[in-house]
Amino acid sequence: MLTSCDNNKALFLGIDGGGSKCKAIVMNENNEILGTGISGPGNPLHGIGQATDSITESALLALKDAGLTHINLSEIYAGVGLAGVNLPIQFKKMQEWQSPFKGLFLAHDLLIACLGAHHSSNGAVIISGTGSCGFSCIDDQEVIIGGHGFPQGDIGSGAWFGLQAVKQVLLSLDGIAEYSIMNDVLLAKLHCADATSIVEKVAGKKATYFAQLANLVFDAAEQGDNIAIAIVTEGAEYINSIARVLLTKMPARISMLGGLTIRLKPWLDKNLQEKLAEPLSPPEVGAVLFARKELAMQQSLSVVQSA
Repeated sequence: MLTSCDNNKALFLGIDGGGSKCKAIVMNENNEILGTGISGPGNPLHGIGQATDSITESALLALKDAGLTHINLSEIYAGVGLAGVNLPIQFKKMQEWQSPFKGLFLAHDLLIACLGAHHSSNGAVIISGTGSCGFSCIDDQEVIIGGHGFPQGDIGSGAWFGLQAVKQVLLSLDGIAEYSIMNDVLLAKLHCADATSIVEKVAGKKATYFAQLANLVFDAAEQGDNIAIAIVTEGAEYINSIARVLLTKMPARISMLGGLTIRLKPWLDKNLQEKLAEPLSPPEVGAVLFARKELAMQQSLSVVQSA
C-alpha cells in the first residue's frame, strides 16, 4: 500500500456520478484499485449541491476503504464523469465548483463509460440504467444518441420501464386494458389498495423511484404476461435502434452497460447480442484513464510554454 508523499502523486481518483449514485475508486500507477466508495446521486441536474456533496463523500469513502485516510483530497487528481454535464450549462456550473481535489478533470459520464469499456477512444457504448442513451467516440469525434432525460426521453431505461408499468397497471385496474400479472405485484410493492392510491403514491416521483419498479416488468414478461411483453419489446426495440445508429459509425468495439443490461440483453436483436463485447473496466476506471490523459496533456503544454 502506498504511504509516502512521493507515491501519492501516482494515486488518482476516478468518479462516476449518475442519477442514483456516485461511485469513486482510488487507483495506483499499476492500475490496481485500492479502495471504493459509494454515495448518493451525482447528477447536477438534480442539484449542484447534492452532486458536489456526493462526489466529495464518495472520494473520502474510497480513501477510507483503501486505508489512506492520512491523505487529503487536495493531494490527489480526480477524473470525474457525471450524468447531465453533456448539457453545456451544467458543465459550466460544475467547472465553476471549487473542488477539494488537487485538480479535477471533468467529463460526461458517457465518455468515461466508453473509455472504461474499451480502454480506447475508439468505441461505442449503449447505456440502460436509470436512464438510457448511446454514445460513440471515434478519433475524438463524439456522437450522443438519446439521453434526453426522464420522462421526456430515456426509453428503454429503468425509469421508463417502471413508468410504463404504472401506466399499464392503472389502465388495467380501470378495465381499459386486460389483466396483468403486474397489477397485484405493483399494488403489493407500493402498499396500495387501488388505482387512486397508486396515483397518490407515485405523483411527483423522480426517475430513480420509477427505476426501482423496472424488474417487475421483466419478471412478468418472462412469465408470459402480454402487457409486460409489449413494454419490454418496445423498450428493447428502442435500444436496437440506438445500436443501429452507433454501428454506422464503425466503432472498433461496442458494449452495453447499466443496471438493466442482464435483464434487457436477451430481448435485443440476436445479431446485436453477438456484436456486444464485454466491457473491459467500469466507468470509474475510465474516469482515471481520462484524468491521466488530460494531466499529461496539461503538463506537456506547460513544458512547451515555459521553453
